[in-house]
Amino acid sequence: MKKRGKQYQDAQKIISSERTYDLKEAVDTLKGVSTAKFDETVELHLTTSVDTRHADQMVRGVAQLPHGLGKQIRVLVFADGEAATIARDAGADYIADSAIMKQIEAGWTDFEVSLAVPDMMSKIGKLGRVLGRKGLMPNPRTGTMVQQQDLSKAINDAKKGRVEYRTDRTSLIHCPVGKKSFSSQHLTDNVASLMNAVVKSKPAGVKGIFIRAAYLTSTMGPSIPLDVHELTSIKID
Repeated sequence: MKKRGKQYQDAQKIISSERTYDLKEAVDTLKGVSTAKFDETVELHLTTSVDTRHADQMVRGVAQLPHGLGKQIRVLVFADGEAATIARDAGADYIADSAIMKQIEAGWTDFEVSLAVPDMMSKIGKLGRVLGRKGLMPNPRTGTMVQQQDLSKAINDAKKGRVEYRTDRTSLIHCPVGKKSFSSQHLTDNVASLMNAVVKSKPAGVKGIFIRAAYLTSTMGPSIPLDVHELTSIKID
């Protein structure tokens, strides 16, 4: 087993493994025990009861984080003609012309979000090998394939901060929710927005408990067990 550093072990002593924490207390505790010299990313980890062997139990969606992720979001848009003009005016970082599409086919993915209008989907199918592996393939289920009239809003939302969540093959969901430097209120708001979206995504085939366990953690710090009942009951104003 990997030996943890002294700072990690000291932080772990502060966190009780015998109880769960409500969200506000967990955020305050995390900010107190995160001692890395860089601005650590804060993540929410969820253990679900879904059976990923069944396609209808896959959980996948997008949550809009009210306070973003604390980093620049570069948006690439697959569009041409009028849609490309709309995307450029809305602040898209890249419009995927034929030259950029060739770069992507060769492995270039220096952007965080890719959007596409429907009539471009047939042209980008060959890029699935690269974009799919990075989770960047436009998809109507994640709100990244958008109608031309919705393009400006989609770009603005992506720039503000959105996060895609999905269950992995072990039925876990891992998502960033901000940076350690965020205020406690901003981290709490972001977690609440993510949880609101995840809870609404509960598959119809899942009966009983959906979220079995939840943890808040930072890049270098120990995880903090959360009160699942409180977490899944949070209402967004």
